[in-house]
This record gives sequence, structure tokens and C-alpha cells, in this order.
Amino acid sequence: MDTAYAELKRQILSTELAPGTRLLEEELAIRLGMSRTPVREAAIRLQQEGLIEIVPRKGFRVTPMSKRAIQEVNEVLECLEIQAAERLAARRISPEDLKLLEAAVEQMDEALEKDEPLAWAAADYAFHTLLIELCGNAHLTEVARNFLDKAHRFRLLTLPLRAKPVYSNVNHAAVIEAVRRNDPQTAQDIHRAHKRRWARELAEMLERLDLPE
Repeated sequence: MDTAYAELKRQILSTELAPGTRLLEEELAIRLGMSRTPVREAAIRLQQEGLIEIVPRKGFRVTPMSKRAIQEVNEVLECLEIQAAERLAARRISPEDLKLLEAAVEQMDEALEKDEPLAWAAADYAFHTLLIELCGNAHLTEVARNFLDKAHRFRLLTLPLRAKPVYSNVNHAAVIEAVRRNDPQTAQDIHRAHKRRWARELAEMLERLDLPE
């Protein structure tokens, strides 16, 4: 089941399976090259995470996205990430973990230099994942990871509409510096400003997307 779950989730988050896609259980099993039982179990797990809807006698539907749902997910994730940034900077994380954060931003910089938006999005996702996983609160991490996964889908959806996100790289690097200095207030302030700017940008892009309200 873990293999089916991981692959199905990857296809959903990468939008290979686009929001609203409908598939019969047999079709999905063939697509994944697996038997129907692990696929069914994976779908149940993903339904609990809000990424799939199981439609009785009609198979599965990848959970569609609406403008309201996107904004609500972003609002919740903003609160969780700001708290994670503050907690992370208040800790004394290991040099190895600090290097992981730095490597994610380096990959973001490299992707922008090469004009590779998908590579940038993957590195940005890695940074935000590390931010919540290293903050030291297991329950915050569990909740935030689910919202981060949902947010990644619309991050990819809006990617073609975004200006080159240089500011994200700069802000993430500044958060890392605050973490290095054990300065939780600065880390919180920087990440709050970053998330608020993204919220404004997202609202503008949602006006241009043909999505249900």
C-alpha cells in the first residue's frame, strides 16, 4: 500500500493527475501497474488527506480546487508556517539540518538562474517542508504537511502566471540567517512578510484563473 500511496500522491501533487480527474478503480490500478487492493487502500488514505474523493460505484475523483478552498488552505498554512519559523529559530538546530535548509535555497537560486520554474517549485517545496519538519513540534508538522501538500498543487497551477519569484529566495535566505542567529522574532517577521506578500499575489492570480468560486 505504501508504494501505491506514494506514487498516487506524487501524481496528484505534481498535477499529472489534474484536479477533477475521474478514474475507475481498475483504470487507476492499470495506471499504477498494481492490483486493485493496494490502490483502493491508498485512495482511502488520500481521501482522509483531502486529495481524493471516492465516489461509490464510480471510482475516484482527484479533489478539484476552488478559489475559496485555495485561499483557505493558504490562510491556515500561513499561520502554521509563521509559527514553525519562530520555533525553528528558537531552537539550536544541528549544522547538518542548517545545511539542508541552505541547500534548498541554493537549488532555488540555481533553478532561477537556469530559468527552470518546475525545478524552482520543487526546491521551494523542499524548503517549506524542512521549515515545518525541523521546527520541533510533531503535531504542528503533521498538520502543516497536509496543508503544504494541498498548497503545492495550486503553486504549480499558478506557476505560469507568476513573475520570477526572486523575492522568495531572498526571504528564505533571510529566515535561514535568523535561524543561524537564534533570532525567533526576526524569523517570524520575515516569514510573515513573505507569506502576506504571497497571499496578495495569489489573490491577484486567482482572479485570472478559470476556477469555481
